[in-house]
Amino acid sequence: MSVRTLVLSSEKKSALDAGFAAAFGGAPDRYFSAPGRTEIGGNHTDHQRGRVLAAAVNLDTVAAVRLNGTDTIRILSKGYPMSVVNVSELTPVESEINTTSALIRGVAARFTQLGCTVKGFDAYCESTVLPGSGLSSSAAYEVLIGTIVNHLFFEGKVSQPEVAMIGQYAENVFFGKPCGLMDQMASSVGNLITIDFFDKENPVIQPLNVDFSAYGHALCIIDSGADHADLTDEYAAIPGEIKAIAAHFGKEVLTQIEEADFYAAIPTLRKTCGDRAVMRAVHFYQENARVPLQVAALENGDFNRFLSLVKQSGYSSWMYLQNVIPAGYKQHQDVAVALALCEHYLQGQGAYRVHGGGFAGTVQAFVPFDILDSFVAGIDGALGAGACHILSIRPQGGVPAVTAE
Repeated sequence: MSVRTLVLSSEKKSALDAGFAAAFGGAPDRYFSAPGRTEIGGNHTDHQRGRVLAAAVNLDTVAAVRLNGTDTIRILSKGYPMSVVNVSELTPVESEINTTSALIRGVAARFTQLGCTVKGFDAYCESTVLPGSGLSSSAAYEVLIGTIVNHLFFEGKVSQPEVAMIGQYAENVFFGKPCGLMDQMASSVGNLITIDFFDKENPVIQPLNVDFSAYGHALCIIDSGADHADLTDEYAAIPGEIKAIAAHFGKEVLTQIEEADFYAAIPTLRKTCGDRAVMRAVHFYQENARVPLQVAALENGDFNRFLSLVKQSGYSSWMYLQNVIPAGYKQHQDVAVALALCEHYLQGQGAYRVHGGGFAGTVQAFVPFDILDSFVAGIDGALGAGACHILSIRPQGGVPAVTAE
């Protein structure tokens, strides 16, 4: 399904070796990489076991690794304090909630539950998937740790989709964030893929062979400049409110409920769950149906139809899902400003939408090559140099890395 190794550039290897030597002494034995991801379609559908369209991108988190002969995992990420986790203690630690140590401990715990004997290792990491970039640095980190453990201690027995599930487990149970599975799956599997999560134990993954540049468009991610550090409640409210809708029917998620039954129950749902929850469910049903249409458009080479569906997704996220402006925000509406700038500089061409969780972070745009320079200049001029990132799809997911000879 995806390429199984990545070739490190000599420059990246040198940087990793130097960082490892400074942190731990000596040289690493192995290298690993996990990419960031971009969500192409299916905004907030994964936590309802719906459909998504997502891709790994050419920004990654890489690690130089060496066994240390102890029961302790030590991981130093450039620019951050070292995380130290003893693998003899693999239950959630309350003081570690929202920390990288929680992710490490959670990944190690799940591998142990699967019969893997996890031991200590040292790792030095560097990342181009910047925190808060909307490209899911946390999922890349989880997938990286899972890939390391899988290959160091489990002979690679766990599949890339299973590594993604282990990452989600760590984030849900140990880190304390009720995320879906899309981010980890796109990072772990790689390439452009569509996923149907209805069977949560066996998600259906289909790769697509699509090159956006062949259609004369660049994939851009725009950093709105917003800080999402204090927005956990906003993010959690989306699955929480939709879960309340599902609970009305005695179900866990909306994919278990017929759309017609939902619409028939709206008068009651408005009273019991509130209008925002109802609107968010409307978004889900529309967005979940939109993903296979996007896949079909790409498979049929109908890129204009695909762009139209991207725009529809963006409109639905803003109007119905309401994940563009946090409740009560007036002075700061960063994502909304970024969307307005995209509309202005695209001049009716391409497409744009809120990207990922929303509220803060990033916006996605498909930009025709003939206006790409002016688009980037306009966005960077308004939001700051480097706000607009031009990306490409990476075929590899979470993989061991080899060095260029």
